[in-house]
Amino acid sequence: EAQLVESGGGLVQAGGSLRLSCAASGFSSDDYVIGWFRQAPGKGREGVSCISSSDGKTYYKNSVKGRFTISNDNAKNTVYLQMNSLKPEDTAVYYCHVNGYWGQGTQVTVSS
Repeated sequence: EAQLVESGGGLVQAGGSLRLSCAASGFSSDDYVIGWFRQAPGKGREGVSCISSSDGKTYYKNSVKGRFTISNDNAKNTVYLQMNSLKPEDTAVYYCHVNGYWGQGTQVTVSS
């Protein structure tokens, strides 16, 4: 059974850093796009970043460019989201997504 498990969220002060991890298992193909999404209280879910497992191409939402970095370790089937210079507006539950599957989410809270 396909499964995604996120970790690494927490409480951090503005300007701080966190690294999120998303471990994938049970997928039949090694060629996929894995994305990070987030949902803030009272708002819809939005795409933050994604990466292709085959060629490493990446995408970033404009508001996180230069602050967030997505990377993948194919040997571990894990994708990371390094988040630097965090802002209070980055506060949200962060989810990873592959081929219609969602992880359970990890809370990121940035205090001002």
